Amino acid sequence: MMEDFKVFYDEEEDILYLGREGQEEESIELSPGVNMDLDESGKLIGIEVFKASSLFKDIIKQMTKRLQSA
Repeated sequence: MMEDFKVFYDEEEDILYLGREGQEEESIELSPGVNMDLDESGKLIGIEVFKASSLFKDIIKQMTKRLQSA
């Protein structure tokens, strides 16, 4: 199941998103700045992390470098 998930980072909005194909039906706030997106059958299709650079600054730097060199 996790192999279907892709990682996206919006540097301008500072949002990290882990998601897979599907139509979001519901979004649940897990904690402030972290949301879980579910499809119509209640299956996980995504996780959004707002202000991601403050939480994952070292990981995001590495990921951004990889994306730019790809």
